Amino acid sequence: MKERNFFEDVFEVVRLIPKGRVTNYGSIAKYLGTGLSSRMVGWAMNSSHNAKPKVPAQRVVNRNGMLTGKFHFKTPTTMQELLEKEGVKVKNDKVVNFKEIFWDPQKELDF
Repeated sequence: MKERNFFEDVFEVVRLIPKGRVTNYGSIAKYLGTGLSSRMVGWAMNSSHNAKPKVPAQRVVNRNGMLTGKFHFKTPTTMQELLEKEGVKVKNDKVVNFKEIFWDPQKELDF
């Protein structure tokens, strides 16, 4: 049996985020039992663009709803464009209704 790694675990959680919803790095880290590793979740997102199956990294923002990962996409506007295609409103690099569309894996997923 293949041993799992942290990045693969992060990718698995991110693939479960519904279209039109967002979460943050810290919530994924807490769900995975490593609450102090939100920066590692960010590193996972940075390396997710070639993962198979696809990882919707645009749905992961910082704790304030800011698109802090936008420079790790093809262009600096790609992250916002992908979110807007899913119905997420973004203004000044920040998710407009962040609290309303926030997806918390600890509440949404059975663990």
